Amino acid sequence: MEIEIIDFNKQYAQDFYKLNIEWLKTFFYVEDYDEEVLSQPDKYIINKGGFIFFVLKNNKVIGTAALMPTEKSGILELTKMAVLPEERGQKIGQQLLHHCIDFGKSKKLDGLLLYSSRKLENAIYLYRKYGFVELELEKDSPYLRSDIKMLLEL
Repeated sequence: MEIEIIDFNKQYAQDFYKLNIEWLKTFFYVEDYDEEVLSQPDKYIINKGGFIFFVLKNNKVIGTAALMPTEKSGILELTKMAVLPEERGQKIGQQLLHHCIDFGKSKKLDGLLLYSSRKLENAIYLYRKYGFVELELEKDSPYLRSDIKMLLEL
């Protein structure tokens, strides 16, 4: 089955919220910051110069990811990536990651930054495979659950 990756569309904002809340509850917990950003993606991502992508399959949202502005110009944070549980294991996350990297290159970004957790071994493996390198994690990391910070220079 073919999938399609599209840019942010307000009609799918609730899917952005639901997919990420489900993912967070499955693997971690929902932090106040997550709730705030996920419930108002226009305010926290789109209106600040960020981007959100949706993966569609049969006109249904099955995955999402965001590129959020950081304090450093030319660097966007790859964040809020989630795929429906029943669609996991089909390399949809990998296609979404590839899309975000290609998008970053097309926008002539300097790099993509991400925060993750070492407990997500498959994700960390995938990030390394695509060229992300580990950076020192600051003490005031934006996410309590993160224990690894990575950067892909574009």
